[in-house]
Amino acid sequence: QAQLLESGGGLVQPGGSLRLSCASSGISFSGHPLAWYRQAPAKQREWVAVIGSNGVTHYVDSVKGRFTVSRDDVENTAFLQMDNLKPDDTAVYYCNTEQHWGKGILVTVSS
Repeated sequence: QAQLLESGGGLVQPGGSLRLSCASSGISFSGHPLAWYRQAPAKQREWVAVIGSNGVTHYVDSVKGRFTVSRDDVENTAFLQMDNLKPDDTAVYYCNTEQHWGKGILVTVSS
């Protein structure tokens, strides 16, 4: 069964870092853009970052300079390095490629 599985979330203090991973089972990343989304409590899901098949990246303004998206098409894994985390980054983070979505991973930024 084709699926995406996020990992690496958890509780971190403001200013801290986390690295999210998105592992694929039965889905080839090659040639497809990979995106990260997040949904904060009581808010709509928002797009966070995307990396194209050519490695070009784009970010929502609120995370520019703090988050870095990357990919490994050999291992069919995507990453989201999150630095200088803020309480407003608290959300469930999802990875996405084409019509496939992971189940999400919770990131909580709190002191």
